[in-house]
Amino acid sequence: MKKIVFVFLLLGITSIYGQRIKDIAYITGESSEQIIGYGLVVGLAGSGDTQRSTFTIQSVTSMLKRFGITVSQNNLITRNVAAVMVTATLNSFLKPGAKFDVTVSSMGDASSLQGGTLLMTPLSGMNGKVYGYAQGPLSVGGYNIQTPTGNRIARNQALAGRVPMGGILQLPLEKNPLPDKVINVYLRAPDLTTSNNIANAINTKFGNKIALAEDGAEVKVNVPADNQSNLVSFLAELESITVQKDEVAKVVLDEKTGTVVAGSNVKILPASITHGNLNITIRSYPIISQPAPFSNGTTQVFNNLIPYVTQDSTNTIAIQGASTVQQVAAALNSLKVSPRDIISIFQALKKAGALIGELVII
Repeated sequence: MKKIVFVFLLLGITSIYGQRIKDIAYITGESSEQIIGYGLVVGLAGSGDTQRSTFTIQSVTSMLKRFGITVSQNNLITRNVAAVMVTATLNSFLKPGAKFDVTVSSMGDASSLQGGTLLMTPLSGMNGKVYGYAQGPLSVGGYNIQTPTGNRIARNQALAGRVPMGGILQLPLEKNPLPDKVINVYLRAPDLTTSNNIANAINTKFGNKIALAEDGAEVKVNVPADNQSNLVSFLAELESITVQKDEVAKVVLDEKTGTVVAGSNVKILPASITHGNLNITIRSYPIISQPAPFSNGTTQVFNNLIPYVTQDSTNTIAIQGASTVQQVAAALNSLKVSPRDIISIFQALKKAGALIGELVII
C-alpha cells in the first residue's frame, strides 16, 4: 500500500512544475532512424538454440566458412549459440563514430541469453544501407534456470537484453536540413492546451508574436531576422523554454503486476464504497485403513476433504469527493485493501460514473 501512495504523491508533485519544450516536442529537421540486423550470441551456458532452429546451425556454419573452417551441419551440435535480432533507434544528428545502445532479442528456441556475447552484427535501415555494426556482452535483467528433471526458476525476461554502447555508427544518417526562416515545433503527445501554452511561452520569450499554434500538434515559429544567421543558438534557446504541459485525467491499471498509477488531474465524485472478501479453503485429512492381521484385505487410504469458510470484515466508506491524487490515495488506503483490489475498485468507480478520468487497462 505504501508503494501506491508514493506513486500518487510523485505524480501530484511533478505536475506543479513546467517542462522544457525539448522534453515534450521536437523541431523541424530532427528525426530518428530505426535500424535492424541479424546476428549470433555466443558463450551461453547450454541455454542456446537447439538443432530444431535450423537457421542457427546454418548461420554458424556460414560464419565458420568465413574463417576457413568447413563443418557439416549434420555434425554441428552446440547449445551455447543463439540466433538473435538486433535493433536500435538512432537520432539523425549522430555522426560517424558515435556509439549507441542496441537491443538483442532471441528468435529461436533458446531458454536464456544470460552471459552471452553478441558477435559483430551489421545494422541496416529501411533502404537496405548498412549504417553501423554492433558487438559486445549482453546485459540481461532476468534469469531462466531449468534442471534436467523439469524444474524451472525464472525471473523477468531472459530472452531479451541490451548491449550498452555496443553499436558504432559508420555512415551518416539521412536527415532534413534545418530551415532558416520558419521552423515547426511538433508535440510528441498532441494537445490543444499544451500547443497554445508553447506558442504563448515562445512569444513571451522572443516577442513580436513570432509563434502561432496551428493545431494541437504543431506550432509554427518565424525565426527573427537577427537570429537567422545563428539558427543553432536560437533553437537551443527555444527548446530550453519551460512551459506548462496539460495532462488528460488518466488512471493506468496493470492487472499483471497489480500496479496502479493515477494522473494529477484524476478526481472522484462523492461515492460510497463497500469492500469485503469471502475466502473458502478446503483442507485434506488423509485417513489410512489397515486390514486385520492375517486377513486378505489391503491397506486403503481415504482422503477426507473438509471445507472451511472465512469472511473478512466488510468496510464501508463514504467519499465526499477527492480533487487531488493525495485525497484519492487517502480514500482508497482507508479500505486497507491490496493493489489488485484497488484495481477492481477503480473499475467499479468508473462504471458508476464517480471517476473523472480515462481508465486504461494494460
